[in-house]
Amino acid sequence: MVWFLGLGIGGLLLLVLSLVFDGVLEGLFDGFGGLDGFLSLPVVAGFLSALGFTGALVLGTTGTGAGAATGAGAAAGIGVGWVTWRFSRVLLRDTTAAAPRGEELTGSAGSVVTAVPADGYGEVLLYLAGQPVKYAAKASGPVPRGTEVWVESVLSATSVHVRPVER
Repeated sequence: MVWFLGLGIGGLLLLVLSLVFDGVLEGLFDGFGGLDGFLSLPVVAGFLSALGFTGALVLGTTGTGAGAATGAGAAAGIGVGWVTWRFSRVLLRDTTAAAPRGEELTGSAGSVVTAVPADGYGEVLLYLAGQPVKYAAKASGPVPRGTEVWVESVLSATSVHVRPVER
């Protein structure tokens, strides 16, 4: 039973090392072609932990021999290793939507936070991807604070050209 517990604890330590060193130890198994990710440290750690702890559990509760405990532990280890491998592949393939860009502001509505003078910049509050963002704003004429505006064009990453909304 001590051997099984040692394998289980060793697997947990290997998992902690793989999390702490975050990929530094991954190059150890890179030479095995066709097994991309299947021999990663989290997969090996999951296999060893499941083998050890399941083997100790079977050996301690059923009274069967070490062979049956090893078989049950190996089956559990293969299952845990496969689930870990699949889960890591799903996480690595995770894609997100494209990041919002400032060019998407053209045609959007907002409101003036700081009055826009005829010859300078003021501030407008716009919504980019649902988040309120303040931009420097320029207009063809003066625009008072609180006026609803439309974005005519994006001048830079932090400034826009606006015009008042006519109702």
